[in-house]
Amino acid sequence: MWFYYALLSALFAAFTAIFAKIGVSNINSNLATGIRTIVILVLVWSIILIKGETKEIISLSKTNIIFLVLSGAATGLSWLFYFKALQIGKVAQVASVDKLSVAIAIILSVVFFKETLTLKTIIGAVLIISGTILFALK
Repeated sequence: MWFYYALLSALFAAFTAIFAKIGVSNINSNLATGIRTIVILVLVWSIILIKGETKEIISLSKTNIIFLVLSGAATGLSWLFYFKALQIGKVAQVASVDKLSVAIAIILSVVFFKETLTLKTIIGAVLIISGTILFALK
């Protein structure tokens, strides 16, 4: 099932790039990111409230909170830089460089979680990095 969720994530990420490129035209990219963040906040908390998942807040550990805050800060910075890059660059180039995060995540998963690095994973990461370089070249 994780694969279908990941495919949906990729699909909506692609729409994010297209919609954002149009949305950031002629406005400040930080303002655009702020507006997007409000929409996400309302959407996600609506789902949480509708599904009755707020009761799980009391079960959060200090570690959960610290790392979710760090993840949120990293996401916010990623979005700010992504929107600025989209404002001045081409969607295909920006999106492909952004997906370099996949290769970086693979490396970090090995370092921090001791995940197994298979030949298939190495080849995939090398292809992502190669594709990023090709898109970044003029």
